[in-house]
Amino acid sequence: MTNHAILAQPTTGFTEVNFEMPVPLPFDLIVRVEAVSLNPVDLKRHENLKSPTVLGYDAVGIIREVGARVTDFKVGERVFYAGTTQRPGSNQAYQAVDARLAAKAPEGFDVAEIAALPLVSLTAWELLFEKMRFVPEAGANAGQTLLVVNGAGGVGSVLTQLAAWSGLTVLATASPKNFEWLTDHNVTTPIDYHQDLVAAVHAADYESLDGIAILYSPEAYTPAAGALIKPFGHVGTIVGPGREIDLAAIKNQAASLDFEYMFAKSDHHYQIETQGEILKQISDLVSKLKITSPVTKVFEGLTVENMGAAAQLQASGHQVGKIVITLPH
Repeated sequence: MTNHAILAQPTTGFTEVNFEMPVPLPFDLIVRVEAVSLNPVDLKRHENLKSPTVLGYDAVGIIREVGARVTDFKVGERVFYAGTTQRPGSNQAYQAVDARLAAKAPEGFDVAEIAALPLVSLTAWELLFEKMRFVPEAGANAGQTLLVVNGAGGVGSVLTQLAAWSGLTVLATASPKNFEWLTDHNVTTPIDYHQDLVAAVHAADYESLDGIAILYSPEAYTPAAGALIKPFGHVGTIVGPGREIDLAAIKNQAASLDFEYMFAKSDHHYQIETQGEILKQISDLVSKLKITSPVTKVFEGLTVENMGAAAQLQASGHQVGKIVITLPH
């Protein structure tokens, strides 16, 4: 039996290949992948490849085999996960993944919905609750405010929902054509990203904010963040600045600047089990309809053509929500 995969080439796009079936390490699951999702990190890693690589950092699938030290999962269960950059990714029919990075998938949902969740949910949860120090409990942050820059993207669409669930009042930026998407994802105050951000927040009757999550171009938004953040508040970002940024205003508020990179835990083997634990909580929230999947586009079939089309759509920069590719078996 062979393992069909899509191989990302350093300069020539994608090719289809067949590998031998993966063999589990002691903590591994071997998963028959049912659907995968694209993220900006796929494009960034593809741009910097030195050798052909199987990319893909979101998946849902059925466990086919478990490693000798796995105790929390059994063959036949459906799991979801974002995996790691240190091993072959999810763009293949069968994947070996560390069980500590996975959780049982919520029941009663389409695999495309589930595949869109892991990476963005982990990123949003870690940024909001681990880095920005809001409390991860229902209603626990009532009376506090959060601004999300780029609220209609994949991470933003989950972050706004988690924030609202935890009691935060949520403001978010997007194009006006996506305001309905924002309100559907629990944003109280949509803001046109073309507007002066400070003036727009003040016009919405907020003088300052407890937290600001910058999910796009931190160099462009840190001046506004410095003007809007409350003393001792938190400014968080998932994007590295492309040039030097002036942090004086944030520093003078004694506010923190928090960076989130979801793969840091698995890259450095640091508390990796916490990602499986977070996904358990995400699964529970999805099951209780507190969070909805951000999937907006689905391609059927793990092919070079579909992968190329999905990557092109992701690279356009205009995608709302998440792109998914299903793997009919």
